[in-house]
Amino acid sequence: MDEVIQAGLWGLVAGSALLVGAAAGFAVRVPQRVIATVMAFGAGVLISAVSFELVGEAYEQAGLAPAVVGTLGGAVAYTVGNMWLAHRGARHRKRSGHGQGQPSEAEQGGSGAALALGALLDGVPESAVIGVSLLDGGAVSMVTVAAVFISNVPEGLSSAAGMKKAGRSKRYVFGVWGAIAATCTVSAVLGYTVIGGFSPAVIAAVTAVAAGAILAMIADTMIPEAFEDTHLAMGLIIVSGFLVSFALSHA
Repeated sequence: MDEVIQAGLWGLVAGSALLVGAAAGFAVRVPQRVIATVMAFGAGVLISAVSFELVGEAYEQAGLAPAVVGTLGGAVAYTVGNMWLAHRGARHRKRSGHGQGQPSEAEQGGSGAALALGALLDGVPESAVIGVSLLDGGAVSMVTVAAVFISNVPEGLSSAAGMKKAGRSKRYVFGVWGAIAATCTVSAVLGYTVIGGFSPAVIAAVTAVAAGAILAMIADTMIPEAFEDTHLAMGLIIVSGFLVSFALSHA
């Protein structure tokens, strides 16, 4: 199969998890503790993938400097974008209920667009690295795909439940996540086609940028949501997810 098509299909597979989670979050009342547990597990899986599949790969390809600079650059870019969106109502985009939930459009005008942009900010780096992973021998990194898929389910679930409680319509919720899933597909294709034309050092730096953005996203959005209901068990759950991903990467 043409590798461009492969990149798109794997990006779609990972992005479709958002729709699966959104459908569950909108249609079924999932216990908050279950959402938090899956979110913590997904965070652990992503942390492992970032460590061994992204930063580790960037280091092997180009050395320490591009890996460090790229990772810091990705974290800074994500943090700046997230701060801008937070002021426009997307600070708690992954929250589904208690505490400070998502604002409605009446409470904060423009928050709907901010939520959609926040979902893009979270999803694009994850999908791009799926396409980039095809550059290493023509086979996608199944660990990266699995990590993104597992983390996307609770993200879609929690966010969709929060959107529903904020009074947003079914059309809006599934429109947002459908668009994000489509964007994940395009991002994976661009990750393969555009980045693939650069030198190994540039590819390593771009991979590290995505890693930094993902790691910042985990710390800023996934872990706080998970801690709300898992509390002292969160560390064990995250470590479990980390070890599952680590085992898959070394299988």
